[in-house]
Amino acid sequence: MISFLLSILYGALAGWISSRIMKTTSGTLRNIITGIVGGMIGSFIFSLIGFYAHGFLANLIVSVVGACIFIYVGKKLFGGR
Repeated sequence: MISFLLSILYGALAGWISSRIMKTTSGTLRNIITGIVGGMIGSFIFSLIGFYAHGFLANLIVSVVGACIFIYVGKKLFGGR
């Protein structure tokens, strides 16, 4: 249960950071979803080049990069802010 709550907080932090970088406005739920999906995307992309994140800061960076990619693709597909 604790790890579930931590992953939600972790996703919210990564989503919030990426929304600031990409200059989008979003609520807490959208930040959580963006951060969690971004973590999956970032892990996949970085594993293709042989990088595996270990530790809080490395995982946060991978999640933020993945979330930025997720937001970018979403903007291109759906024309958002």
